[in-house]
Amino acid sequence: MTFAVEPGTVLAMQIAPAGTAGNLTVEQFTVTLDGQPAAVTELAGDHGGRLHVVRSNAGRLQIAYTATVRPTSAGPAPGDALDTEAITYLRQSRYCPSDAMVGFAGVELGPDTTADTIAEWVFERLAYVLGTSGPTTTALETLAANAGACRDFAHLTIALCRARGIPARLAAVYAPGLTPMDFHAVVEARVDGTWRVLDPTRLAPRSSLVRIATGRDAADTAFATTLAGDAELLTFEVTAHTDGDLPSDDHTTPVTLA
Repeated sequence: MTFAVEPGTVLAMQIAPAGTAGNLTVEQFTVTLDGQPAAVTELAGDHGGRLHVVRSNAGRLQIAYTATVRPTSAGPAPGDALDTEAITYLRQSRYCPSDAMVGFAGVELGPDTTADTIAEWVFERLAYVLGTSGPTTTALETLAANAGACRDFAHLTIALCRARGIPARLAAVYAPGLTPMDFHAVVEARVDGTWRVLDPTRLAPRSSLVRIATGRDAADTAFATTLAGDAELLTFEVTAHTDGDLPSDDHTTPVTLA
């Protein structure tokens, strides 16, 4: 990534795999300002996430990150009780106004809907079209447009799950096999005490996803947030691949995300 930054700019980056994603056998994080090394501070985020805070003077800020991750299995499932975590991801949020979708979800999806059927409904309902949404587009606006990118598919799925009483959250991931390649957004829904990963776009196999950040919606998982100053993104490139062939995925088999 390359940014043009003003004096006193502070960026919070979420681009490193979460600490729970697996064993990092190779990792390199390089930040330079006009070709000179710049300081980076790492902070712990939620759900094993890793925040990198970059402070910069004016100039051309370049950020390069590479890693090799050996996946581990997901940790033990939480209990079925309505605990603090479940309540957090039942509440409406900035991009997922589930409280405004309760009536629609009840009529359109019916009383016996599941997280899987909601993800399938969104997959069938929306067209995947880049450029049809912006940084402030909510799940309601995506529903009206019937189109969007991965974060829009995820937001609508999350909002509908919450409207039907299913805790749901967004996971930002690296997604080998994704075309066009980019950061990817998927959904985790709590089903029978387990956080199951759903991809309503069905654009990448779920078993090879690598968690970066987790939160209520895209407001919690943005790859870069300007905390002070001003930063203009000039160039951007993401790549992700697996050793060997990509795994197959029917998007119906339960999958958890480490």
